Amino acid sequence: MKNSVELLKQLPSIDRLLQCPQLAQSSAPHCLIVEAAQEAVQHCRQQILNNSVSLTNIDIDAIAEQTQQRLNHKIQPSLRQVINATGTLLHTNLGRAPLSDEALQAIDDVARSYSNLELDLGSGKRGHRYSHIDQLLCRLTGAEAAAVVNNNAGAVLLALTALAQGKEAVVSRGELVEIGGAFRVPDVMAAGGVILHEVGTTNKTHLHDYENALNNNTGLLLKIHTSNYRIVGFAQSVAAAEMVELGQKNKIPVMEDLGSGMLFDLSEFGLPREPTVREGVEAGIDLLTFSGDKLLGGPQAGLIVGKKWAIDKIRNHPLARALRIDKLTLAALETTLRHYLDRQQAIDKVPVLRMLNMKADELEQRSQAFMARLRTAITERANVELIAEASCVGGGALPITDLPGCALALTPRHTSAEGCAIRLRHSTVPVVARIQEDRLLVNLRTVLPAQESVLIQALVEACSA
Repeated sequence: MKNSVELLKQLPSIDRLLQCPQLAQSSAPHCLIVEAAQEAVQHCRQQILNNSVSLTNIDIDAIAEQTQQRLNHKIQPSLRQVINATGTLLHTNLGRAPLSDEALQAIDDVARSYSNLELDLGSGKRGHRYSHIDQLLCRLTGAEAAAVVNNNAGAVLLALTALAQGKEAVVSRGELVEIGGAFRVPDVMAAGGVILHEVGTTNKTHLHDYENALNNNTGLLLKIHTSNYRIVGFAQSVAAAEMVELGQKNKIPVMEDLGSGMLFDLSEFGLPREPTVREGVEAGIDLLTFSGDKLLGGPQAGLIVGKKWAIDKIRNHPLARALRIDKLTLAALETTLRHYLDRQQAIDKVPVLRMLNMKADELEQRSQAFMARLRTAITERANVELIAEASCVGGGALPITDLPGCALALTPRHTSAEGCAIRLRHSTVPVVARIQEDRLLVNLRTVLPAQESVLIQALVEACSA
């Protein structure tokens, strides 16, 4: 074996390496090819210095192949499609709600051309981007007016700032939530210049707690739906209607953040009864905020509905421009909301609602058919069985609700479940699954039907190591 000095001298220059046929003919950006080549040569140099390989000569073709592998990784887009096999419907790490085909088409139509984003086609004069969704939201919720911003955290910040900046907002201690990304209600209030006035206790808050907190600097009564956790047992909270009555009596507006937000009752899916947006409007709440990309099943957005005077304050506030949504989000949101004009159409077309509405026996039939195909393809590489496995909604919605169903459990014969999961994440179309007791669990509730063949191929390759 040659010594390390002789081997280091044989390492090719970057220019020479780039002349190798597969690299010379590559259509990838030149800067990425050079970067991949430098990394491949450096990797080989480090191996020689560490005496981690036994070489007699440097193989330039092998280094070129390593360069190509690195280049293939570099030219992949960072943000791309992933197959969600976890069974968590609104998986925040995986982008939450997938959009309907019609919403995707709407994005494509608007993205490929100019649009009437802020043009009134009737008068030919400048219009307003809210006009594309405000009537829809009012029709669906019964509200007097509506607005939309980039996400629900933005909606809460804007609403608090517009209605109560420099004043106190009275809120129950049991509703001072923290959700994903360290989003804390007290911090958002502070950012909006609103003074937090806590009342009640963690588990119990009464109407008189709010009433006793009122003073000359009270600007808002705030109610926050605890969508990402539950306080059970010895607990009590104040109903929205009672807070509205107190607010009207003292001429103080009432705001409620619904978190996920529901446009119609989902209890027919076997889910627990949750307040709908329309019920909040009918209770007389001045302003309600909720998410677009959770149970609504649309794009990321913060929806705001309520009394016209409150929405006017929202629209005219300087923050509204900073938090506004773009044309692509608006196109997807409008289309998603139009699905809800017909309840059955929403259930049929909005993917999240389809997943919520999937019965356990329907999921089992689909899983049995998928398992038969998978067993044929995977042969001796893994053992595959069907097990009982509940899905969850995720995204901070319905935290104590499980969706009964099943999942495929794969036990790889030549690799570990962890190794299999890693290879799945590095597939051409990445797959994210769960590991339980050294078995890989694949839950089809969150796998789109068009992804099944790609998923089978990825599983076969991942279990082949």
